[in-house]
Amino acid sequence: MDEAIDHRALASNVAKWMKTRLAGLVVLGSNGEAPLLEDAESDAAIETARAHVPRDRTLIAGVGRESTAATIQAARRAADVGADVVLVRTPSYFKNVMTSDAFVRHFTAVADASPRPVLMYNVTMFTGVNLLPDAVERLSAHKNIIGMKESNADLVQLSETIARTPDGFIVLSGAAATLYHAFCAGANGAVLAVSAVLPDICVDIFDLVQKQRHAEALDLQRRIVRMGRLLGAMHGVPALKYALDQIGYVGGPVRPPLGALAPEGQRQIREALAELKIGQTTQSGG
Repeated sequence: MDEAIDHRALASNVAKWMKTRLAGLVVLGSNGEAPLLEDAESDAAIETARAHVPRDRTLIAGVGRESTAATIQAARRAADVGADVVLVRTPSYFKNVMTSDAFVRHFTAVADASPRPVLMYNVTMFTGVNLLPDAVERLSAHKNIIGMKESNADLVQLSETIARTPDGFIVLSGAAATLYHAFCAGANGAVLAVSAVLPDICVDIFDLVQKQRHAEALDLQRRIVRMGRLLGAMHGVPALKYALDQIGYVGGPVRPPLGALAPEGQRQIREALAELKIGQTTQSGG
């Protein structure tokens, strides 16, 4: 199997997403299979995305690595090829010593050296470590750390993080199951797998909450729950790629050790798309 990045497909996908109301794009997040790419591939993916993300939209590039030095190098390279913001996940291999103090040292060093603003990334379901509100509060004072993506569905932790950080500090939700509730708690936006498939619905939820139209927002939240679960904890990246293939984007194959979505998962995705009345004809423009 050819594992090379399909840059033509990536460019096509980005161009379609940029026809939606999304505020920007993350390249090399968890759903971009970032941990499975080599540095040169990662840099090339950022460059391709930048060519198709207008300058009035934000391009966020994942640069997380296990070592602080490698993360800094990745952040510098991302800046060189056009990233507006870098997304830095928590290191996690040495879990037993990844304390709040360790995270403060790591993110401070990266932010000191990064040519672009830093968004911290907390995704415990993959890393097995948790960036707690006490560390976020300390790090929010750094002039080059502008916010974080909180992918845990813990609304208590999310609310505490928002309460303990300055008003200008950006908190983005990464959990589809609690998206509406995160916006109600004060989250400034979201970065979600489901928004790649249902971009306008996700934007609608945010807009409706801002307008205090909660019944309508909650109705849309209920509509995305099944798809969010399928693309998240149930099947992950293979499901997202399969869903994209069904709606006129190019998902393509996954990179090993990930495997293709099983037939039962494919059936579930098709059913969920049918329930939402989304297919190639309705989504082909983005």
